[in-house]
Amino acid sequence: MIAFLTGRVAARGAGSAVIDVGGVGMTVQCTPSALSRLHVGEEGTVATSMVVREDSLTLFGFADNDEKHLFEQLQTASGVGPRLALAMLAVHSPDSLRQAVHTEDTAALTRVPGIGKKGAQRIVLELKGKLDAPIGTDGTLPAAQTSATEPNGAWRGQVVSGLTNLGWSAKDAEAAASAVAAEAEDTTDVTILLRSALRKLSRA
Repeated sequence: MIAFLTGRVAARGAGSAVIDVGGVGMTVQCTPSALSRLHVGEEGTVATSMVVREDSLTLFGFADNDEKHLFEQLQTASGVGPRLALAMLAVHSPDSLRQAVHTEDTAALTRVPGIGKKGAQRIVLELKGKLDAPIGTDGTLPAAQTSATEPNGAWRGQVVSGLTNLGWSAKDAEAAASAVAAEAEDTTDVTILLRSALRKLSRA
């Protein structure tokens, strides 16, 4: 099991990054919050979860251990694989997902591409009361964290990439990014802006 990776970020794409660890390029499928902290040419760290299949080994990367732990817990629900769990963490924060399951807010869950009403009801039924409280790197409740931000304007490309990676067309992704541009005057936190763009697309 590979618990985390630390190394120079060699490349970053729409939903993944390549991290140079001791001369070996490791491809990691990442949540938007994890990607927002990785900058090409700089050293970065991601918590990781390895998914082993008969024909593949895939590393998934997260901003912290809380995201990673919830990613693994979500997959205990029938019908939720790693790709869908990653999409859930792209649309909602870990705390928002816990709240949605706890309050049986199926409407919030159906905002995730790939989850319909019946799927949301099944997830609530199977996970309610089973999702752990947030954890920190030392196993305790995490302290408040500073939002991962990008310089003004840099957020747009990441939002568009994140949306297209989740299955939206480039045209729709660009339109959604434009729709949240006003919000970028108050925050350049890519995760917040991406979730806002996804809400606008879901309503449309």
